Amino acid sequence: MTAAIDVHAKRRILMIAADPGVSPTTGWPVGFWWAELTHPWWVFTEAGYAVDIVSPKGGDLQADGYSDPEDASGYSAHDLISLGFKTSPSHAALLKGVRAIADVAIDDYDAIFVAGGQSPMVTMIDDEALHAFVARVFEAGRIVAIVCHGTCILLKTRLSNGDLLVRGKTWTGFANSEEAFADSFVGSRIQPFWIEEEAGTIPDTNFIVSGMFKPFAVRDGNLITGQQQYSGAAAAELLVAALGR
Repeated sequence: MTAAIDVHAKRRILMIAADPGVSPTTGWPVGFWWAELTHPWWVFTEAGYAVDIVSPKGGDLQADGYSDPEDASGYSAHDLISLGFKTSPSHAALLKGVRAIADVAIDDYDAIFVAGGQSPMVTMIDDEALHAFVARVFEAGRIVAIVCHGTCILLKTRLSNGDLLVRGKTWTGFANSEEAFADSFVGSRIQPFWIEEEAGTIPDTNFIVSGMFKPFAVRDGNLITGQQQYSGAAAAELLVAALGR
């Protein structure tokens, strides 16, 4: 039996970031995307929530290079929230030696928020333990929020009855148009598959996207999804609205 949540207690959010990995298509080291962790973290803490950061396997987290506001590419140079987070010793320490999800009790949290990045497409897509964890959170009546490439897990996450979690659901994730733009920007294929393309093969689900690299998030019941790196705060705001302060 799932324990009841004390409505007078401080809301608690479990943020899940991807473990470090290596892309099979580019050979790059891959990890989480800074803005998809720091912007939601800011929204949650400003709302007075307690936030814990974990990863599927635990340990030190690593961010994607292009998401680093200090990266030589300048791709994310505008991201002052992430710059402040990564250069603050106390905040940067939150990404060192994080717990694994196996060491987390679902009943301790009101919701989970899965950040994206390039690593989820490699390390999360076939992680059955992670998929089962997300399904248990959802079936326990908690809110599941996922952004950007983190939404790839919804292509395979199944509930206890065998149905995909997204059956009958409206959701979003990284768009084909955004994948094409990113590939053009670096001059080669980045991802091993495209989420929107794969979602189109799933019957009885409604995958939608908005403008390219525009903030966009959607809530369908206890499922909240954000399209890409500019949608983390929007998805977090939907979660705050769903839980209340």
